[in-house]
Amino acid sequence: MTWFQIFQDWDLAVFHWLNESLGNPVLDAIMPWFREKWFWAPLYLFIGAFSWINFGNKGWIIVFGLALSVGVSDFTSSALVKKNVHRLRPCNDPAVVEHVHLRISSCGSGYSFTSSHAANHFAVAVFLIGVFGGSVRWLRPVALTWAAAVALAQVYVGVHYPGDVFFGALLGAVAGRTVWALFRRMGWLRGLDPELQ
Repeated sequence: MTWFQIFQDWDLAVFHWLNESLGNPVLDAIMPWFREKWFWAPLYLFIGAFSWINFGNKGWIIVFGLALSVGVSDFTSSALVKKNVHRLRPCNDPAVVEHVHLRISSCGSGYSFTSSHAANHFAVAVFLIGVFGGSVRWLRPVALTWAAAVALAQVYVGVHYPGDVFFGALLGAVAGRTVWALFRRMGWLRGLDPELQ
């Protein structure tokens, strides 16, 4: 058995556990909302407003960094990885679709690997941790838990495998960390976090 087959078997087993075995009315009501970008719009607006009100022009650096992090992660996931890997979503895969509990109205027509939802939300989380994590100690666990919940929602509703969200999360984390490191090297983050002085 090859390492790839081992990965596929593990991925499918964990998918069925998250998508089927954990199914319950509470999560059925909550998880579909977690993957909706408009559901999180108030949070994004709050981050933008908080940055602008508290840091003035520097606040726009934060917003630009977040947008760039998401842009890099989304482009890499959607335009580079998905279009070359061509992995079917579980809800579109003839081999497993009859066992999938699809908890949203549409499966989606795009490919599955990597999850752009996971990539983009981890990019946001890791960039914010880089900017504020030194002085706001609670930010790291809260941001990572939030991004992980969004990522796991993709599996729970039936549109992604666990491997899709795991590698999407890694991709997003690298994107967020890279943009943060670039901004820090350029000196654009001075004055935002005392530990960066």
